[in-house]
Amino acid sequence: MHAAFFLLLGASLTRFLMRHPGEARTPWIIALSITLAVLYLLGPVLGSRPTPRRLAWLGVLVLVWMVLVVLAPSFAWCAVPLFYTGLRILPPRAALALVALLTAFVVAAQLRLAEGFDPNLVLAPPAVAAVATAVFVHMQRQAVRQRELAARQRELIDDLLRTRRELAATERREGTLAERQRLSMEIHDTLAQGLSSQQMLLQAADRTWGADPEAARRHVRTATGIAERNLAEARRFVHDLAPADLAQGGGLEAALRTLAARESAQAEGALTVHCHVEGTPGAPLPDRVQSALLRIAQGALANVREHSGATAAGLTLTHLDDRVVLDIGDNGRGFTAEPATVRGPDTVRGHGLPAIRARVHQLGGSLTIESAPGEGTVLSAAIPLAPTALTAPEDPA
Repeated sequence: MHAAFFLLLGASLTRFLMRHPGEARTPWIIALSITLAVLYLLGPVLGSRPTPRRLAWLGVLVLVWMVLVVLAPSFAWCAVPLFYTGLRILPPRAALALVALLTAFVVAAQLRLAEGFDPNLVLAPPAVAAVATAVFVHMQRQAVRQRELAARQRELIDDLLRTRRELAATERREGTLAERQRLSMEIHDTLAQGLSSQQMLLQAADRTWGADPEAARRHVRTATGIAERNLAEARRFVHDLAPADLAQGGGLEAALRTLAARESAQAEGALTVHCHVEGTPGAPLPDRVQSALLRIAQGALANVREHSGATAAGLTLTHLDDRVVLDIGDNGRGFTAEPATVRGPDTVRGHGLPAIRARVHQLGGSLTIESAPGEGTVLSAAIPLAPTALTAPEDPA
């Protein structure tokens, strides 16, 4: 539009100089043309807001152009760029009034140049003004829509970024809680149980030290063995490795037999633990399934040793086509069992049966507890071996 203005201004001045050379008004036409060009150049410097300075500049610009049109009607077509200048600066009603005024001057100038009345000279300028105004209004509305769309997009992007930050914070909190749960279960099933056994053995050694030194030394040696195993568990626990019994090789079956023998030895005749394996696995069990089942057996036998008063307990590992089942039974005092439902990790405190439920839940399995007062207890953990069942969040143990 700026280029069109200067092109029309130059063409109008050239036409005037070619048709009216040497006239007395020529210096005024040249001076006013230069003034109009300089004023137009000052427009971008003043900005686009309708400030008092900007409105004064527009008034002077239109006034100089009107004087030029009065002196030389050929400058009338410079009005088209002035239409857009007024529409861009003034409010809608004032801009339309300015367009009407400029159109009237153009019509008058064209009639002065014509030798007779020509309807086209009366109708063409208003039509051009109407088209120019319509184009400007359409462009302005499109610009407003684009700004609104850009604002909505910015809001959506801000919402997305805020949601991603909140999601990341939630995932960090959930990860922290899951890690705390894992740590509590690991400590309960390994170090805490070992420390409890050591405490009982050392207390027994203290009671029998004077009457039966050999039995006391045997208790101390057993406690020392437990301390060594706890140290190995702690080192593997720090490095997030498999349980110590699994790390010795032989797989889950060997680890369960070792666990049964150790529990029997530590009880010194008060509790006998047997281990039995049925069936053969079609494929090696995943490491995390083996770790979880061993931890379940450790936690269940710890409950038997500390709470049931049982004299015999059994570990039965059954390999089926689609799942592996671990049964832990005892002949203790039993208890009134609650409905054996697998609870979500949010209800788990990380001790005893809740920890066992959590491990089974993480592997997509089911836990069943059968018990009654005076009739012992049987705990059965069934873990599915289908690929989809083992895609649950992995237990780091």
